Amino acid sequence: MPFTPRWTAEAEAAFVRLQRDAQASLQSRQKNKKTKATKAEGLFKPVDKCVRLLLANPKHPGLNTHEYDSIDHPFKKGEKVFEAYAQNQTPGAYRVFWCYGPAKGEITLITITPHP
Repeated sequence: MPFTPRWTAEAEAAFVRLQRDAQASLQSRQKNKKTKATKAEGLFKPVDKCVRLLLANPKHPGLNTHEYDSIDHPFKKGEKVFEAYAQNQTPGAYRVFWCYGPAKGEITLITITPHP
């Protein structure tokens, strides 16, 4: 059963920024007839894939989803917040922090950020 996404302002802003940077980079690369993908494109692609996999199946093994204690649940105090890997074994690898709810069948994307 696929989940319905619910975005916090922070997560949506991060996703849109990554998407916009990748799109601008792609257009510039195509204009200059270059074939190698840029860093901006390389950041957005795994983040986008992570979000799609997360909404389809939060327990997908490629996401390495696990509980994360340092962020509070935005709706219910004491409920679990999870971390999913968008990238792995990369300096500053991106992570997607999320939780279930507030309604049944929804996943709230809390933030998308590079790993410290």
